[in-house]
Amino acid sequence: MLSGPSPPKEEAGPRPMGGVGMTQLSPNILLRCTILDSAGSIKTISGVFKKSELCSHHGLEPRDLRKIDSRVPNLVPTILARRSGILINILHIRAMVKSDAVLLFDSYSTADTHLHSAFVYNLEYNLRLNTSSLPYEFRALESILASVLEALRSELSWLRIVVDDLLEALEDDIDREKLRMLLQISRKLNGFLSRSRGVKGAVTEVLESDEDMALMYLTDAKLGHARTETSDLEELELLLESFEKQVEEVIAEIEQIYANVNNTQEIVELILDSNRNKLLTLDLGTSIMTLGVSAATLFVGLFGMNLTSHLEEHAHAFYIMSVIAYIMAAVVTVGGLRLLARMRRIGLSVDSSHAAFGHAHARKPDSRLVSHARAWWWRENQFRAMQREKHQQGMSPMHGAPPKRRAMSGDPLDPAELNAGPSPHAQSGVRAPRAPLKDPAR
Repeated sequence: MLSGPSPPKEEAGPRPMGGVGMTQLSPNILLRCTILDSAGSIKTISGVFKKSELCSHHGLEPRDLRKIDSRVPNLVPTILARRSGILINILHIRAMVKSDAVLLFDSYSTADTHLHSAFVYNLEYNLRLNTSSLPYEFRALESILASVLEALRSELSWLRIVVDDLLEALEDDIDREKLRMLLQISRKLNGFLSRSRGVKGAVTEVLESDEDMALMYLTDAKLGHARTETSDLEELELLLESFEKQVEEVIAEIEQIYANVNNTQEIVELILDSNRNKLLTLDLGTSIMTLGVSAATLFVGLFGMNLTSHLEEHAHAFYIMSVIAYIMAAVVTVGGLRLLARMRRIGLSVDSSHAAFGHAHARKPDSRLVSHARAWWWRENQFRAMQREKHQQGMSPMHGAPPKRRAMSGDPLDPAELNAGPSPHAQSGVRAPRAPLKDPAR
């Protein structure tokens, strides 16, 4: 009996379901998004839409949706202005803002569900608020930026607490586990600083482009009053500049924390280097003392050979040789330790390093540098004397005393005489140049 045509065999291997697991972005890929209508009510929760349908319905290009597709790795925050809407991809928010709707695309990488729920609640409240003078798209944009700023501040607060506890623990004890945590915290701070700068860069890029800001007035464009680059864009500028300043505050604070961590790392390295140097010094000291004992042992070993030295019958030879051996060991040990102590004296100047190796002669200072230093010192003291005279002239009328003026004629004061004691000419009635009085406030 003849059988009918057999059904086609399915190809082996897993088949992607609904666009999930596909490595390339085809037009039929599915995206999940939550839609809010013009009244601020949620119209669709986690609805599944094809990429081609979204592009055709909202007037977008497929490349525009790559920025808000959560399955495409995208680490650079962006705000794209299009004629049909505003595409936003910042931290945990991937959304499209239109003149009468907001599309929130699901971010599969978002772990903080509480933050996302609070954002959706605030967005609904701001969109339903009719008393605000801002248009619909700016109220949605303000809610998104406020949620981004709250996420940055929340992470900053957590990092501040962790860093403070870790730095306080490092002051008491430095161990391997704390250093490993310090390395991880340093990486987290670097990543957070990069994300914060990326958010600021995205907003700054929009502020620098009048064309993009004009396109973001979606309500006016829908009513037939499209904005241009020469139009009044102050309303949007104030909104973005306020957010930019707040992000700058977060960046400044995280930079301060990052600087504290770097300073702590440098201090820890210096402490570890100092301890390592102490251990090396202890090792060298032990080796030097061993060398001294070995020198005495060498001297004693010469008399341990089976050779006639004509000292075997001497009554005090043993005591004399023992004293000589002890003196030799002490000389070698003390000399080595003194040389080690001299080499440990390290300074920032070249002369100190030369003196550590036995070159104790000091380098003669340059006469030109000395003259420049004296000239600077003379000018500095003359300026301070003039400032004190002005201060005394301004204060003397308040106390009823006539202002006093010091004669500025004659040769200028020698810098060597500025700190000198009373002149011997004062006893004979000759007035000698005197140094300016010290300021009581100092």
